[in-house]
Amino acid sequence: MAIGRDVYLDSRLQLQKLERLKVSSSSSPCLGAGVADQRAIERLLSSLMTDAGVFGWAASLLPADLPLLQDPVFAKDREDYSGIRRTAERDARTRPTALREVALVFDLLETTLLADDRDWILKTPQPSLADIEAVWPLHWLVSIPSALPTEKFSSAVYPKVYAWIQRFDETVRAAKKKMGQKPLVLSGEEASRMLVGSAYHEPSSEIEVDETDFEVRSLGLKRGDRITVGPTDFGSSGRDEGVLVGMTAQEVVYETRGEDGVVRVHAPRHGFRIRKGRTGVELKL
Repeated sequence: MAIGRDVYLDSRLQLQKLERLKVSSSSSPCLGAGVADQRAIERLLSSLMTDAGVFGWAASLLPADLPLLQDPVFAKDREDYSGIRRTAERDARTRPTALREVALVFDLLETTLLADDRDWILKTPQPSLADIEAVWPLHWLVSIPSALPTEKFSSAVYPKVYAWIQRFDETVRAAKKKMGQKPLVLSGEEASRMLVGSAYHEPSSEIEVDETDFEVRSLGLKRGDRITVGPTDFGSSGRDEGVLVGMTAQEVVYETRGEDGVVRVHAPRHGFRIRKGRTGVELKL
């Protein structure tokens, strides 16, 4: 995601930035919770779906005969991203475990957060950030034929979860219809030129290196140092290099140069590793 010349990595950080993008209004309310215990539920659901492996198990349940998976370029891209090469033998071995892990999540929601027939996770009038954090891998799976066995996953087995997923889907469709205009589609080259030709979204004066941060101190980092940044889970074979601009407990910010110019990249600290010096491959724009 990019806002101006600032590029934000990872959906977890992107959602946080979007929440802070503008003041809430009746026509465009913030989706995040306003009280501490509800914010805790948001964070825990995010961690469950990503850090606890639900996304990985869900991805492993994609049917091997999906047209997209027949594309060797896409298949190689996913293999590089996950670090796993799918084979029929491996699928047969891992599918029972993946189904069990996904069923545990369905059961958790069915018997706890949705057990009292509420429409949305936090009993809000409309879906909140907590719903988004929880629904996306489940919505993804139930929309793909044969990804889940119907004798174990259906509205008859998990009526509250399936009704919740359907409500979410209908709400998103209604929101898209209300927006009216279709988004502008750009090629990669056009998007790159637009990025580097834009102003920075976040003022440089508000981005700083926290000198008390544990890793800043241990690595001896300061603004202007060359650093290498990369994820620790999926896509861990990829690395970006850049010049350190800011680093706090929540995010690391660095400038990196592509063919069209320099952009400023923001990555969350959680799930990303920072190293001092050049050890990766610079972001291609």
